[in-house]
Amino acid sequence: MLYRGVELPDILADAEGKRIQNASDWQQRRRGELLELFRKHVYGRAPIEKPDRMSVALNSSDLMMDNRAIRKCSTIAIEGPGGKLAIPFTVFIPANANQPVPLFLLINNRGPDAADPNRNVKSGFWPVEQIIERGYATAVFHVSHLDPDEHDGFQNGVHGVFDNKGERSGDAWGTIGAWAWGASRVLDALEQDQAVDANRVAVIGHSRGGKTALWAAAQDERFAMAISNNSGCTGAAISRQNQGEQIEAINERFPHWFAANYKRFNGKESELPIDQHMLLGLIAPRLLYVSSASADAWADPAGEYSSLCFAEEVYRLYGFQVQSAAEMPEIGMQVSTERTGYHLREGGHDLTEWDWQHFMDFADSRLRK
Repeated sequence: MLYRGVELPDILADAEGKRIQNASDWQQRRRGELLELFRKHVYGRAPIEKPDRMSVALNSSDLMMDNRAIRKCSTIAIEGPGGKLAIPFTVFIPANANQPVPLFLLINNRGPDAADPNRNVKSGFWPVEQIIERGYATAVFHVSHLDPDEHDGFQNGVHGVFDNKGERSGDAWGTIGAWAWGASRVLDALEQDQAVDANRVAVIGHSRGGKTALWAAAQDERFAMAISNNSGCTGAAISRQNQGEQIEAINERFPHWFAANYKRFNGKESELPIDQHMLLGLIAPRLLYVSSASADAWADPAGEYSSLCFAEEVYRLYGFQVQSAAEMPEIGMQVSTERTGYHLREGGHDLTEWDWQHFMDFADSRLRK
């Protein structure tokens, strides 16, 4: 398939060039191939999944928002060969819920005020009051508790706990991989909370957090929905493009985000054996929502939307409706199918209450089922 005059790798052709004909073929043959390619060339591979030495402690539980919500503050404690790690997270649950409720898990890559669990600072980045009003639970953790967002030689955070000492391999996990791993550990903890329906958890992130949400959901099929907001390069946007951020630029600015192998493709996007529509395809047949902003050219909104359209070839294998046309939606417009959604918000690089309202509109008829 062609995109902006460039040939994209075929999402439905396996390593031997054979066509994927149905959902069974995808699940048994192609899905594993693509995960391996993304681990080898882009995000790296985690050395461990759920650790044996992991526990969850509830630190506090209280009523908030005029008794409309229950707030639970907890900590995940993890031990490994390199020491210990604590991952605090907060959950808000509608106080009037009489059965387990679906939940939005936010990966917070901004400062603490963007997702204040005390609600002294209210931000559209995490509009808890509106989420509770719509009947959803929500949880948040901060990426810095998994790994600091700086190139520290992978000595701190979860890398320091589980990485082998000595020279790192080219496919060793980077910071985005560590954050995605952390999202799965929070999901482990949420499975222990009887007020939460852990089978209906949507993982959501903005910018670098959006890249993380996609990689977390691609690997961990327990996530029922993935939401990528303004994730751009090595997120939702096609890499083989001539607009927005390029692979070389992102690797130079953030050398710790991805596997060292990814730097081999600086300025050589066409040599990648995969592209980001394949990452989105790995989330099929689960729910997937991609959102862009009209003034966020660096994230390449057209590349994000096109990537979603190309990924829908996998949803077609499962018998789901796909977009009938790939024309870019107008500003302020939401388009959706049975399993995928997209909107283009007016404005710049941000996660806003307007975005959240559209995420929940999409989820109301899908994640609630």
